[in-house]
Amino acid sequence: MKTVISTDRAAAVELLRNGEIVALPTETVYGLAADALNPIAVAKIFEAKERPRFDPLIVHLPHRDWLEKIVDLFAQDRQLILKLAERFWPGPFTMVLPKRETVPEIVTAGLDTVAVRISGHPVFSEIISTFEKPLAAPSANRFSRISPTTAQHVHDELGGRIPLIIDGGSTQHGIESTIITVRDGKDCLERSRRIEILRRGPITAEQLSKFAEVRVFTPTGRVSAPGQLSSHYAPKTPLHLVDYAESFSPQENQQVGLLAWNPVESEKGFAVVRRLSERQDLREAAANLFRYLRELDQADADLIVAERVPSQGLGAAIMDRLQRAAHDPSDEQGRPE
Repeated sequence: MKTVISTDRAAAVELLRNGEIVALPTETVYGLAADALNPIAVAKIFEAKERPRFDPLIVHLPHRDWLEKIVDLFAQDRQLILKLAERFWPGPFTMVLPKRETVPEIVTAGLDTVAVRISGHPVFSEIISTFEKPLAAPSANRFSRISPTTAQHVHDELGGRIPLIIDGGSTQHGIESTIITVRDGKDCLERSRRIEILRRGPITAEQLSKFAEVRVFTPTGRVSAPGQLSSHYAPKTPLHLVDYAESFSPQENQQVGLLAWNPVESEKGFAVVRRLSERQDLREAAANLFRYLRELDQADADLIVAERVPSQGLGAAIMDRLQRAAHDPSDEQGRPE
């Protein structure tokens, strides 16, 4: 199959209507889209990405009127969910909610919940509005690999596997959306619902705490939302996390790439260096993260060393990605059957 990089949005809509898959830009990373209500089309996403069927997908909605066609809002959750939607949609924010029967089981990996969001990217918004139905759209890369933030990244990953990539330039946020769900809170009277963060992203715990008590999900080994596997976003080159690059000593003749957060006084000992943000700006660092990881991965190094970033605010989401990228898949426990 020949893969074309184009800006032809009408061609994308036509392919989607014919049950095909298309890579589209979002404000987070590029997504691999298919008609979310067509299980055969959705199956093509899993095939192209080599994604295991136990890992659920995010469903992107054309607009908020679609929310209750896809999910079943419980009365006790309704007020909080609608407030969150009003504040963070369109944007890099996903909610996992009870699904309606209209959602195929392949989309939700057999779970009784579905992850939903509304993208704020103008190209994605135009295409899904013209398509007039929800799109399932996980990141447009091979499973567990570095997420793509440009059309060329998608082609590097999926060239020959998909017909079309719509080029919308580099993505804004550079990391995947925040994913939350709503649980019972501690207080039975006020703030009785709690927000649980299932995956960190551009919308931070600090922002969410204005609406309800916030807790960060503790992994149990069971996948309940996209992006929860302990090994994910990984380069082919082994990655090692350190506090400071100066504390790392390469072995003799070892070629090492550095993903730096702190100022680099000397590049001695490192074959190639990428600094996430010269200004130590976390938003800039998040936008650069996957691009620099990909560049370091292509540098033919033996090892990538990455400096930890501050874990507050958006830094927590960056550290989540780095920790998963550094994880040894052989150590992973409790993967669902």
